[in-house]
Amino acid sequence: MPKYFLLAKFSQRFIIPNPSARSIFSKMRKLKNSITKIVYQKVKNVSKTLFSSSSISKEKVDCLVIGAGIVGITVAKELSVRHGIDVLVVDSASVFGTGTSSRNSKVIHAGIYYPPGSLKASFCVRGKELLYKYCKDREIPHKQIGKLIVATGLSEVPKLSALMNRGIQNGVEGLRMMEGYEATTLEPELHCVKALWSPSSGIVDSHSLMLSLVGEAESQGTTFSYNTAVIGGRIEGNQIQIHVSGSDALANWNGRTELDSELILIPKLVVNSAGLSAPAIAKRIKGLPDSIIPASKYARGCYFTLSNTKSPFKHLIYPIPEVGGLGVHVTLDLNGQVKFGPDVEWIKGIDDIPSFLNMFDYSVCEDRANQFYPAIRKYYPGLKDGSLEPGYAGIRPKLSGPEEGPTDFVVQGEEVHGISGLVNLFGIESPGLTSSMAIAEHVAAKLLK
Repeated sequence: MPKYFLLAKFSQRFIIPNPSARSIFSKMRKLKNSITKIVYQKVKNVSKTLFSSSSISKEKVDCLVIGAGIVGITVAKELSVRHGIDVLVVDSASVFGTGTSSRNSKVIHAGIYYPPGSLKASFCVRGKELLYKYCKDREIPHKQIGKLIVATGLSEVPKLSALMNRGIQNGVEGLRMMEGYEATTLEPELHCVKALWSPSSGIVDSHSLMLSLVGEAESQGTTFSYNTAVIGGRIEGNQIQIHVSGSDALANWNGRTELDSELILIPKLVVNSAGLSAPAIAKRIKGLPDSIIPASKYARGCYFTLSNTKSPFKHLIYPIPEVGGLGVHVTLDLNGQVKFGPDVEWIKGIDDIPSFLNMFDYSVCEDRANQFYPAIRKYYPGLKDGSLEPGYAGIRPKLSGPEEGPTDFVVQGEEVHGISGLVNLFGIESPGLTSSMAIAEHVAAKLLK
C-alpha cells in the first residue's frame, strides 16, 4: 500500500495515518480518539448495494490484516518489520485488543496441555521462547513465576502423569512431579496429593505488549484503521476483494436490507485474524468454499477477584483440565492481585453482526460465585465466604462443542482453499497469546513462500 494518508471517511471516523515516532502518551491519545485530522482522500459516491462494485470506491493495498487482536497485531508487525510489507489492519472496535486478547488470564503457557505434533503444542513452545525474549528486550512487564498443576484426589494422579508425559513430548523443559507436601512448601495454602511443577510458565502485561507491537508495526508503515468492519467480499479470478463499512453503520443495520459497503479493498495478501468473527467473515466472502469454513462455537468464561485478604499464592495454580477449558485456576497480575477463573458456559444463537462488532454479553453475575467456591476449595480450602468479587468475562473462539473433543488451531492457506494470498486463522483460543509470535512466523512463511 502506498505510504500516504488515506483511505476513507466512515461517518466522521478516519483511518489512522502512518505515524512517525511518538511518545507512548501520544500513541494512547491517538488510539483512544481513533481519528485523524489529515485525510488524503475521502470516499465518494457510496453505493447502497453490497456487491455492486461499479460505484463503490476501490483501493489497492499490499496486505490486509483483519482484526487488531494480539495475533493480528503480531502478524502485522512480523510482515512490516521483518519483511518490509506495507500492511493495513482493520478492526471494528475503536482501539486494538478489545476482544479475547484483553479478556483472558494473561498467562504465558509452557506447552503442556496440547497433543504432540499439534499446532497448539509447537506454536506454544516456540511462541513462549519468542515472547519472553521480546518482553525482556523491550522491558515489557512480565514475570516467569511458574505454575503448579494439582491433583486434589488420587483419581486425578494418572491424568497429572499423562500431562507431564505430554509436556515432555512437546519439548517443555524443567517439568517435575511433586508430592503434596513438596507443593505445600512452595504454597502453604494449597491442598493437593500431587502437583506438576512448570517453571517456565509466567504472566505478562498483555496491553503493554500489544501497545509495543502496534508501535513497532506503525513505525514501519503499518496503518491501523479502527471502527472499520469487514462485512464480506468476493473472489474474482485471482483477485480478492474485501468489502468494508463503518462500524456505526453496521450497528444500526436493520437486519432486513442489504449490508452497505462503503469501500472495496483489493489486497495482494489477506490475513483473516478476526478471532470470534473469523468464520463469519470467511462465510461472507463469495468464492470461498463453504465446506472449508468451520462452524463457530462460543464458550464464555467469568473471572472473580479475591478481595479483603492478602494474596495466598505466589505461583499460578491450575486444577486438572475440564471440558472446554483448563479449569477454574489461580492467576495473578503483576501487582500480585489474585483472580480465579475462567469457568465454562456454552452460548448459542450468535449472529454475524454481533460477532463482527464484539457485541457479546461480558457481564459477570454475582451468583456465579456459588459455583466458584466449591471448585476453588478443592485446592484452596481456606477460601472464605464472601471473599470473591465479580471481575470480568471473556469469550473463547472455539471450533468444538461440549460433547466434542478439543480441536487444534486452524491455519488455512492456499493448499486448503485454493486462493493465493489468503490465510484464515480459525479457533485461535488459548494458548493464542503465548503462541502469537510463532503464529505470525508461520503466517508470513505461508504468504511469502
